[in-house]
Amino acid sequence: MSQQSPARPPDRHRSGARAVLTALAAAVCAGGLWALVTAALTAEARVAVGAAAAATTVLLAGAVYVAVRRSADLAAAEDDAHRAWAELHRAGGRLDAAREELALLVDHTLPAAVTRLREGATAETVLAEVEHPADAAHHRVLRTLVHEIAFGERRRAAATAACANAAGRVQALSTRTLADLRTMEDRCSDDMLGDLLRIDHSTAQTGRTADSIAVLTGARSGRRWTKPITMESVIRGAMGRIGAYQRVRVHSSSANAVAGYAAEDVMHALAELMDNATRFSAPSEEVHIYVEDLHNGAVITIEDGGLGMKPQALARAEAAVSDTQPLDMAMLSGTRLGLAVVGCLARKHRLHVFFRPSSRGGIGVVLRIPNHLITPVREEPFPEPVRRPAPVPAADPAPPGPGAHADQSELPKRPRGATLRAASAPLAPKETRAAVPRPDAGSRFGAFQQSRSRIGDPGGPPAAPPAAADDAT
Repeated sequence: MSQQSPARPPDRHRSGARAVLTALAAAVCAGGLWALVTAALTAEARVAVGAAAAATTVLLAGAVYVAVRRSADLAAAEDDAHRAWAELHRAGGRLDAAREELALLVDHTLPAAVTRLREGATAETVLAEVEHPADAAHHRVLRTLVHEIAFGERRRAAATAACANAAGRVQALSTRTLADLRTMEDRCSDDMLGDLLRIDHSTAQTGRTADSIAVLTGARSGRRWTKPITMESVIRGAMGRIGAYQRVRVHSSSANAVAGYAAEDVMHALAELMDNATRFSAPSEEVHIYVEDLHNGAVITIEDGGLGMKPQALARAEAAVSDTQPLDMAMLSGTRLGLAVVGCLARKHRLHVFFRPSSRGGIGVVLRIPNHLITPVREEPFPEPVRRPAPVPAADPAPPGPGAHADQSELPKRPRGATLRAASAPLAPKETRAAVPRPDAGSRFGAFQQSRSRIGDPGGPPAAPPAAADDAT
């Protein structure tokens, strides 16, 4: 329309000239007719008829001029309307093409670009792979969004790597501290044993927090075992990583073990579920654990006596521990990370977590360990004792040393921590060393009573936490 607008003034001039010529022709024709009429009249009547003829000729010429000019204007307006309609139709086509291009950009190009960016590709690589829109504005939008999302992904990856690195360092420090504490517990006196056990328990909880951060950031767990861990050791190790372990009661046992590569993660998941059960129930209520062996794995049920969960909270909990829905860090509340950690571990090892009402009034959590993670406990057969023949005495037997046996014919005895074959073998001379005084188990746990009077706690210190799985194995 803008290109055809300069052609309108010449059309208007031509239509005006055509109207003038038509009006003059009409005036000439009318004047000629009136001239013939007046010529046939008398002289007295010619003046009046001539005046009427002039007026009629002028009016006729004006009417013809107006009619011709208006018809020309109407034709020009009709042409303008046709041109406007054609231009509007072309504009509608361009608008539909722009909409289709924008829909392709939003529905296909941008999701593909975001997927490639989250896979680790750079912004320039993504821009070279995706299809560019023909419109310049859409192309600028695509470039801007790709560069901004790439920058955000780099920041997220850097923050995740920093958190994973920090969690790994805390894991290493807690493991080293636990090892040092175990050594100190073996050598300390009864007065300090209670304090060391408290520090040991707090360090184990710190290690569980570091393991949770590592799981959420995609890093590996802190410990691995090469042999299966018994179900009892796994449950006791999980109990030793929560604060209110005294309120946990285990009612059954299992004859199976968990594969070594998954025992740490199963223990961690159980610790998170036990911690939730103790936190969201009254301090006077106990948490009960039931273990059942099935043909397709093992089932561990954790029941508490809390207030239960509302339907919305229960739906969020089931979504957090789902083994199919991926982890969305943006949906985490920031304070309750336990179920998110359980969900990551469930997706890693194909664990199944279910929630149901508890018979004790609270919530029951059912953790099913699949069959590929379960192995039966193998009991090594005890070898038959072999009687060793009595040696023939020499002519001048030497006096028996302090370590000699009084009767060589009796069955060999296996010391604690040694095999029967090593006990049956003759003792090799070794360098003597000073024995370190070591209190027995009863006196060690009696240190809690002594530390009670020393720290002034009327309720006394808590009982010793359950041993971790690495100690049991």
